[in-house]
Amino acid sequence: MACMKLGSKSDAFQRQGQAWFCTTGLPSDIVVEVGEMSFHLHKFPLLSRSGVMERNIAEASKQGDDDDDKCLIQISDLPGGDKTFELIAKFCYGVKLELTASNVVHLRCAAEHLEMTEDHAEGNLISQTESFLNQVVLKSWKDSIKALQTCSEVSHYAEELNITKKCIESLAARASTTDPNLLGWPVVDPMHSPGGSVLWNGISTGARLKHTSSDWWYEDASTLSFPLFKRLITVMDSRGGAREDIIAGSLTYYTRKHLPGLKRRRGGPEASGRFSSSGNVLSEEEQKHLLEEIQDLLSMQKGLVPTKFFVDMLRVAKILKASPTCIANLEKRIGMQLDQAALEDLVMPSFTHTMETLYDVDSVQRILDHFLGTDQIMTVGGGVGSPCSSVDDGNLMGSPQRITPMTAVAKLIDGYLAEVAPDVNLKLPKFQALAGSVPECARLLDDGLYRAIDIYLKHHPWLAETERENLCRLLDCQKLSLEACTHAAQNERLPLRVIVQVLFFEQLQLRTSVAGCFLVSDNLDGGSRQLRSGGFAGGSAEGGGGWASAVRENQVLKVGMDSMRMRVCELEKECSNMRQEIEKLGKTSKVGGGGKTWENVSKKLGFGIKLKSHQMCSAQEGSVSKSNSENVKIEKLKDVKERRGKHKKASSISSER
Repeated sequence: MACMKLGSKSDAFQRQGQAWFCTTGLPSDIVVEVGEMSFHLHKFPLLSRSGVMERNIAEASKQGDDDDDKCLIQISDLPGGDKTFELIAKFCYGVKLELTASNVVHLRCAAEHLEMTEDHAEGNLISQTESFLNQVVLKSWKDSIKALQTCSEVSHYAEELNITKKCIESLAARASTTDPNLLGWPVVDPMHSPGGSVLWNGISTGARLKHTSSDWWYEDASTLSFPLFKRLITVMDSRGGAREDIIAGSLTYYTRKHLPGLKRRRGGPEASGRFSSSGNVLSEEEQKHLLEEIQDLLSMQKGLVPTKFFVDMLRVAKILKASPTCIANLEKRIGMQLDQAALEDLVMPSFTHTMETLYDVDSVQRILDHFLGTDQIMTVGGGVGSPCSSVDDGNLMGSPQRITPMTAVAKLIDGYLAEVAPDVNLKLPKFQALAGSVPECARLLDDGLYRAIDIYLKHHPWLAETERENLCRLLDCQKLSLEACTHAAQNERLPLRVIVQVLFFEQLQLRTSVAGCFLVSDNLDGGSRQLRSGGFAGGSAEGGGGWASAVRENQVLKVGMDSMRMRVCELEKECSNMRQEIEKLGKTSKVGGGGKTWENVSKKLGFGIKLKSHQMCSAQEGSVSKSNSENVKIEKLKDVKERRGKHKKASSISSER
C-alpha cells in the first residue's frame, strides 16, 4: 500500500489511560477533548494550523480564569474521532506520520472541518491530503478500494468533498478494462514458478505473466458496503465500458457472499470455500433489502445469469418474506429461461404457513405459465405459427427429433411431476393442471408423463375410477414406447379403458414393425437376386463380402420377425379376451358382425385411430399375406416334385420286375 511521509521530528506523544500528553518539556496550556479522549497540548502549534482552533482558543481565553491559563476545548463532531485528531496533533507539531489509503479520507475531512488551509500555513493538511488522494490513491485500484471503504464512516464530508465520487469513478474506469496491462499495473508475480518468459535487460527473471480474467475485481468490490457497491455498478453501467455479463457476474458474486441462505445449496461453489465469510453478518431485514435491490439491478436479458441462481434467490426470498413484487419478478426471470433449468432447481419446498403440500407446486405452475407466454411471444414475433411448429407431429415415433426449448421444458416438467407425485397432500387438480399445461405437441414421447401418473396413482390409491380416467386422459397411447406399453398393459392401477387402448396401439405398433421387417426382407431378397444375376463384375472379394453381409442381415431379420409374430399372437389373444370380458359386462351394444362389433367398441373406448394408420397397416398386412401366399405356392411346387419323383421310382421298379 502506497504512503506519504510527513514531518521530521520524533514522536513526543505518550498515552496515559484516556489522555494523551505531549512531552516537549513545556507544560501544556490547553486541553482538547475529542469524544472520551483528552489531549494535553499547547496553543501555538494548533492555532497556527487551524482556523477553528484559533477561534476556539480565543473564545476560551476570554471566558477563562486569570489564575489558570489552561483552557478547555471540546470537539464532538470531528470526522474520524480521537484517532484522527491524534494524527492531526502530530502533524501540527511536525512529528513523523504516514498518509495511507486507510487514513487519508478521515484526515482530509477532518482538515476541512478544522479549516487547515494554506491561509494559515504553507503545506497545510488540506493540500497535503488532497495531493496524496489525486496523485497516489486514485491511480491505484487497491488504494481506491481502501479509501472508498473508509468513506462510509464520514459519508457526509466525503460526499461534500466529492471523495466518494472520485473513488467510484476511478474504480469504474479500471473495472471496465479487462486487461490490466493497459493501465500499467504490475502483472508479474516474482514468487511464481520459474521458467517464465519475463525478461529484464534480456535476462530471464524466472517469473511469468499472470493470466487475468474479466472477474478479477469481483472479490475487492464485494468488500464494499451495498450502497457504495450499487453506485459503482450504476456508474459502470452508465459508462457503457463493461459488458453486461461482467456486471451480472459481479452482482451474483456479491449476493452469494452476503446472503448466507444462498450458501446452503449443496454442490455450489460456496461449498468448496470460494466465498470466505464476511466479518459482519447482515440482519434478516438487511438481507431482504439487499435481495430486493439486487433483483432490480440484474438485467432482464436471457442467459446472463444462471437459472440456478434465480431459483436460489427465489427460495431465500420466500424465507425472508420478500415483497410479492420481488417474488413475482424472480418467477418471471426463471420462466424466461426455464429450458436451461435442472430438475433439482424446481424441487423447492413449500414455505407457506398452511404447508398444504411438501413442494411449492403453485410457484412452478406460475413459472411454467411465464415460459409458455414468453415462448408464444417469441414464436409469433419470429413469424412461426405455433410454439410447437418445430416438432413434427407426423413423425413422433420415427427418427430422433431436434431438442427445442419446448421439448426440453416438457421433459423437465414430466420429471418434476414424477418427483412431487409421492406427496399424499398433492391434490389431483393441481397435479392435473400442471401436467396439462404442457402442450401435447411438446412431448415427443409420453413415457415421462406415464411414469409420473403411475407414481401418483400408486401413492393415491383412494382415487375414484372417474378421477383415474380423467387423469389418464392426459396420456396419448400412440406416443408410448413399446417398453411403456408393455408395462402399462400389466399395470393394475390403470383404468380398464386405458389398458385396452394401450393394448390396441401396442398391437398396431408391433404389426407395423413386422410389416416393416417383411418389406426390408423383400428388399434384401431382391438385392441378393441382383447380386447373383449380376455376377461379381466389381471384384470377387468385394462381391463376396456384400453377399455375406446381406445373408447375415436377412437371418437377423428373420429371428426378429419370429419373435414379433409370437408377440402379435399373444396380443391378439389378450385383445380377444378383453373383448369377451367387455361384452360380458354389457358395456357394448350388440351389433351384427364381429368386425363391426370391435369397431364399435373401439369407438366407444375413444381410440383416436387415424386413417393413415389403417391404410399403412392394411398395406403392410397385404404385403405380409402376399409373402405368405408365395410361400404356400413354393410348398405346393415342392409337394408336386416329390410326388413325381415317387411315381417315376415306382414305375421303374415295376418294369424291372
